[in-house]
Amino acid sequence: MAKPPVSAAEFTAAMGRAATGVSVVTTDGVHGRFGLTVSAVTSVSAEPPLVLVCINRKSPAVLAIEANGVFAVNLLASGHQAYAETFSGRPREGRPFDFANHDWMQGQTGLPLVKDATAVFECETHQHLDAGTHRIFIGRVLAAHMGAAEPLVYCNRAFQRVVTLMRGSLA
Repeated sequence: MAKPPVSAAEFTAAMGRAATGVSVVTTDGVHGRFGLTVSAVTSVSAEPPLVLVCINRKSPAVLAIEANGVFAVNLLASGHQAYAETFSGRPREGRPFDFANHDWMQGQTGLPLVKDATAVFECETHQHLDAGTHRIFIGRVLAAHMGAAEPLVYCNRAFQRVVTLMRGSLA
């Protein structure tokens, strides 16, 4: 007989130990401009270039991404904690989900992109499917941009920095 799955609380607590990059997924178009902080982002394929993001189906960003057909994945730099807080709905200053709180540039696709992000992927929606409480969006990457800053990481319910060790250094 199959063992019952772990509880949601146990699963969430254990996943909290995973160090993940922090991203703000943005979309803009006929269905509106939305941004949302997410940690579930990964590459799918290099040929063709595909990335995936997971977004809770209760978020209005889900319908906007579907209707707009495009989204950008902004991998936040270590100095971008305020972006993450704003687009998770818990800003220290300003209003939740408010683009006016931060500096943006317009991407090749017209999407709002985080200035000085570690990396940005401008995507058109390639496919989407539901899994549990979330919708998985797979995006075909139309443009990619790289910055020089260290990434912002989330682990143990706190924002963290990646400490890069130089080759040959033990400190």
